[in-house]
Amino acid sequence: MRYITTPIYYVNDVPHLGHAYTTIIADTLARFYRLQGHETLLLTGTDEHGQKIEQAAKARNFTPKEYADKISSEFKKLWDEFEISYDIYARTTDSRHIEFVKDLFLKMWKKGDIYKDKYEGYYCISCESFFTKIQLKDENACPDCGKKTELLEEESYFFKLSKYQDAILKWYEEADPILPKNKKTELVNFVQSGLKDLSITRTSFDWGIKLPDEIKDNKHIIYVWLDALFIYVSSLDFLNQGKNAKFWPAHLLLVGKDILRFHAVYFPAFLMSANLALPRFIGAHGWWTKEGEKMSKSKGNVIKPKDIADAYGLDAFRYFLLREVPFGNDGDFSETMLINRINSELNNEFGNLLSRIVGMSLKYSNGIILNEGILENFKTEFDVVQKHLEDSIIFLENLQPNRYLEELFKALAVANLSITKYEPWNLIKKGEVKKANALIGLCANILAKVSLLLSPTLPKSTAKVAESLNFKIDTKNYQALILEKQLLNFKVNAQEALFTKIEKPLLAQEAPLQQEQKIKIDDFAKIEIKVAMVKACENIQGSKKLLKFQLELDNGELRQVLSGIAEYYKADELIGKQVCVITNLKKAKIFGYESDGMILTAQSGDDCVLIGPKELVLNGSLIS
Repeated sequence: MRYITTPIYYVNDVPHLGHAYTTIIADTLARFYRLQGHETLLLTGTDEHGQKIEQAAKARNFTPKEYADKISSEFKKLWDEFEISYDIYARTTDSRHIEFVKDLFLKMWKKGDIYKDKYEGYYCISCESFFTKIQLKDENACPDCGKKTELLEEESYFFKLSKYQDAILKWYEEADPILPKNKKTELVNFVQSGLKDLSITRTSFDWGIKLPDEIKDNKHIIYVWLDALFIYVSSLDFLNQGKNAKFWPAHLLLVGKDILRFHAVYFPAFLMSANLALPRFIGAHGWWTKEGEKMSKSKGNVIKPKDIADAYGLDAFRYFLLREVPFGNDGDFSETMLINRINSELNNEFGNLLSRIVGMSLKYSNGIILNEGILENFKTEFDVVQKHLEDSIIFLENLQPNRYLEELFKALAVANLSITKYEPWNLIKKGEVKKANALIGLCANILAKVSLLLSPTLPKSTAKVAESLNFKIDTKNYQALILEKQLLNFKVNAQEALFTKIEKPLLAQEAPLQQEQKIKIDDFAKIEIKVAMVKACENIQGSKKLLKFQLELDNGELRQVLSGIAEYYKADELIGKQVCVITNLKKAKIFGYESDGMILTAQSGDDCVLIGPKELVLNGSLIS
């Protein structure tokens, strides 16, 4: 039985590359365990309470619930588009979660692990964390995120975290639950430095779970971490001992390194207090940068996960994230490296092997591939491949997805090198037909075995391999091909290429935002802004953002201008509209097309609005 969880993502922003990374790892593991035959449950969802959400909602004229609904739906939509195989999409605003947390709080209070006192400390709204003065950076900055903290003094309920210090250290030592292993040392050092009792309620804002009625203290809400962490248990309908309650304790909680302490120190103590079992593993991954820099809107280097998947394919995106960086390390997104992985590994090693097998079998044996003679002629190659397959399973089970993929591609390399070494076409010429067909059988079986184990990461591509070779990717064949080392016969169907070579970058590059600066009226006078009529407009193939305009200015002059507004407007709806365009910019080349000007837009919340005259004016009219 395997229960896998992603973090429940905080709804202060839309999904980014780090969210996608964690979720794709979790999905890969869930698919892998289902392939092995384990009863498996995958949970993801959103964390929606807290002061930060209350403030963000107020700034946008939403209620906290309306704001949480909006952002949570963005996460769910993306995971559905990415075909994440989650079984439960959980929200901390779900009624079953609220009731579970209240029930739990009451039990811990009656046990004597919760008491009321006054709290004074420095609070970081961004991290939802309290700190002592000695922990802060200069100017009272948060030690985790660097943002300014607030000195707060308020009545609070406290959890006796210090009571569980020795038990947590014992758990680290005996259960060895932290992955990767090097994260354990920093946790041990933190706990050994002395755990202080934890403030677990707040009175200065309202957006959260109220205390149980039995405690008769309505001004308090349950602090976000005691609330949020128990979503992993409450979502199993644990309070009512529903059908999913059997999945606790979790096999693996996946988290980012910034929230490891909450999951590996506070949560175990909460679970011990509640007499609940502890998770088997907690895995913490690193952060993603872009070409060595932290992603930010001001630098113009933010990449949306969907943009990458749309441009390069979902399987290629999944493969790159898992292959590029060792789990636990920080990762760097480079479009050049993504293209190199696609071309050299997915296309050359994986896709081309299928093409060679299909081509040779159709030519030499009418598409029939038999397993006869494989072990007699190629036992050494078969044994090497089997070792790579066994190692790949060990690496994935130990949360080393990059090594798991590395071993599988070493197995593919054996097949490709065997074709180069033994040259089946020459074997045919020499009359060694059986050996040639045995070689093709070896390669087809290597491809089938590797595809079985690759299927959790590349579900779409491996499904095409299975269709082409006429076998099933299922638990039965996992048992036969991987565990029992059996060999299959195949009846080959022609199949389109799994991957195509990428000749140029496919992501539209966004210009970085400039630092705010004052300009003189003379500088502004140099900018020429005119009204233009949209005569033609179309999408650009391969780009989800760009539209190509033909704009009519004065005297019938036509200008081609590109604008990144395809996510907000349909091309055919813009024809006949008047827009404002800067006409004296230097020409630029975008996505291979010339752009002679810039159409003016305004950002309004999450929307982009074209700027144009309210009434019809002459084309080419100068704006001043």
